Parts: sequence; C-alpha cells; structure tokens
Amino acid sequence: MLAVGTIILCDFVSSDIIKKNVIRLRPCNEPGFASWINVLVGYRPQSSSFTSSHATTHFGMAMFFYLTLKDKFKKWPLVFFFWAFTVAFAQVYVGVHYPLDVICGGLIGILIGYLSGKSFNQNFGLV
Repeated sequence: MLAVGTIILCDFVSSDIIKKNVIRLRPCNEPGFASWINVLVGYRPQSSSFTSSHATTHFGMAMFFYLTLKDKFKKWPLVFFFWAFTVAFAQVYVGVHYPLDVICGGLIGILIGYLSGKSFNQNFGLV
C-alpha cells in the first residue's frame, strides 16, 4: 500500500501542485524550437512541461524499491534507478521535456521515495 501511495503522492506533487503553478511550454510546442526538434511521439501534450511526472514517479518508485529491497537483494535494486533514468532520458529524447524538467522531477521523486521508503522500513520492513 505504501508503494502505491508513493506513486500517488509523486504524481500529485508533480501534476497537481507544480505543473499547475509553473506554466512552461514543452519543447515540442515551443515555436522557436519547431525547426530544430524532430518530435518522435504522435501527440504533443498540452500540459505544462515542468516537472516531468514520469521522472517524478519513476524515481520515487526506484528510491522506494531500493530502500525496501536492498537488505534482501544487495545491489540489485539499483537496477530500478537505471530503469528510472531511461524513462527520464526518453522524455527528453522524444521532445516532450527539457532536461531540467526531468532532473527536478527526479529529485522530487527521490525525496518522496526516500521518505516513504524510510517510513516503510521503520513501521513494517521486510521479514
């Protein structure tokens, strides 16, 4: 339940709090970049670019899984950070986010994942 709560909190902070208050055009919608960017997705999202909700939720889950699984699986949970990085990189690569969008989203996700992972370990932990 706390893992699902981490996803919900990450998405809420990124999509409902930050994106609704920091309005920034996505690179794929920026008129000045139109001739420079080869948009690789079939749609151009109209929501604000800052922060990347994908980066926030994926890094949040990566941190949560790392903290809760590292004692059982040694270094293998670090794979979740590679997974989160590839998702964040893809958001920039396809032209829907600026690098700063995914960096800030990732940092917010890591913070939320850290807090929820520590909370899980203190209250439940894996047996």
